[in-house]
Amino acid sequence: MILLKAQPTDLPTIWIIMQQAIEQRRLEGSKQWQQGYPNEKTIYDDIFSGFGFVLTENGIILAYVALIFGTEPAYNVIDGSWITTGDYAVVHRVATSNAAKNKGVATQLFIEIEKEVLKNKYFSIRVDTNFDNIPMLKILKKLDYTHCGEVFLQGAARMAFEKILKII
Repeated sequence: MILLKAQPTDLPTIWIIMQQAIEQRRLEGSKQWQQGYPNEKTIYDDIFSGFGFVLTENGIILAYVALIFGTEPAYNVIDGSWITTGDYAVVHRVATSNAAKNKGVATQLFIEIEKEVLKNKYFSIRVDTNFDNIPMLKILKKLDYTHCGEVFLQGAARMAFEKILKII
C-alpha cells in the first residue's frame, strides 16, 4: 500500500469513500459527521491545499486522510495537556472504503501517515476523534497514541491524542 497526495481527479472516488464513512457513523448511532461536515467542498479544499492524501493498492484508492503540516487552531486550547510544545502534524477526516473494512487498511494508513510525517521532518502527530468512534479509538490505542485530554471542534468535545515519532 502506498500513501500518495490526492489529485483533483481522485475527488469523485474520495467523496464516495467519505459518504460511506458518514453513513457508517450514522448507522453506529453517532452524531459525528451528521451535520453536513465533511462535505465535498471540504475534500476539494483539502486536495487543493495539499492536505489530501489517499492510500492506494494496485492503483485503487482504499482510504483518505487530510494530513496537515502545521497547526490546528482548535488544538490551542485543550482540557488536558499535549505531550510536546513544538511543531506537529494533524490528522483529520480519516475514511476507508467499505471494500477495505476489517482488513487492517486504517491501521496501515496510520503507519504510512507516520512515515510521511517523518519524511517531512515532523516528529509529533496530533489527532482528535469522537468519544464513540470505537474503530478509531482502537487504532490509536494499538499504535500507542497518548490520550492528552479534550479539545473542542464544531462546538463539541473531542478526545485528543498525540504521538511522538521516533526515527527508525
